[in-house]
Amino acid sequence: MDVDLIFKIAAIGILVAVLNQLLVRSGREEQAMMTTLAGLVVVLMIMVQEISDLFTLIKTLFDF
Repeated sequence: MDVDLIFKIAAIGILVAVLNQLLVRSGREEQAMMTTLAGLVVVLMIMVQEISDLFTLIKTLFDF
């Protein structure tokens, strides 16, 4: 696992948390929830891509 991937996910998490707090304190709970969901989707897309790369590597490694 690449360390850059961990830092990228952590940066997205920190950014989403800050935006969430700012939006909740300004009374925009719906936008805060949408921001949180968007951050979750972005991280899940990154993870799906990494898992896909892992399966591709395993497939080429075992020559299927």
